[in-house]
Amino acid sequence: MKTIWTIAKREYNQYFNSPIAYVVMFMIMLVLGIIFAIVVRSSIDQAMQMQAFGAPATAPDNSPITGNLAFLLVFSVPALTMRLVSDETRMGTMELLLTAPVRDWELIVGKWLGAFLFILTIAALTLVFPLMLTFQINNGLDPKQLISSYLGIMFVAAAFLGMGVGISSMFSNQIAAFFLTMAAFIFMWWMVGFPAGLVQGGTNLFQYLDMKSHFYDTFNMGKIMLSDIVYYVSLTVLGLFVGTTAVEMRRWR
Repeated sequence: MKTIWTIAKREYNQYFNSPIAYVVMFMIMLVLGIIFAIVVRSSIDQAMQMQAFGAPATAPDNSPITGNLAFLLVFSVPALTMRLVSDETRMGTMELLLTAPVRDWELIVGKWLGAFLFILTIAALTLVFPLMLTFQINNGLDPKQLISSYLGIMFVAAAFLGMGVGISSMFSNQIAAFFLTMAAFIFMWWMVGFPAGLVQGGTNLFQYLDMKSHFYDTFNMGKIMLSDIVYYVSLTVLGLFVGTTAVEMRRWR
């Protein structure tokens, strides 16, 4: 565990030495800030219309913020994971790591954990938006929905990062790792669910494989389901297993 934590701290600190990480952080906060302004403006306009008709106004919720944060992870995580293992191979430091007293799975899990902590840092910064919404609502936001939504963000990020680390471990070229990771995310987030309405008898299977439905239909609606947790944990473990296997294969070449 100490080895994993050492690798994780190294990777986490490395992000703050990389301009890509700051660009990703800035773009996420900028986009969410724009969405937050739209949500607030829309709520004000709706409240004025409801007041004119004598009807109670509906309070804004946090789901647009967390929903778009999950969407942004599809495009931002590949930029964060593309270098994690592939850069070690490109720079020739992988050979040093393979001869060090570090197990293959510790290397992969440590790199995944470092990236996961960085994503958690970004997620923590985005809490400023629901906090601002809370001050604008008499009774505040629904704490159950808020906790569920951010818990879902954590599981989505963990799965994306696991897949990203696994793909990065198969390449020595960061660009190739980036585009393949992006393609995998787009497939899992959008395309895998399309056949659900086209293939008879396979609807439940394709719906279960649809990555976005496990977040938008439950976590972001304030529901925490065991099946969704198992789904994201399975994707995370699968990605870490692929990464560990790729490093082991490189060791025996």
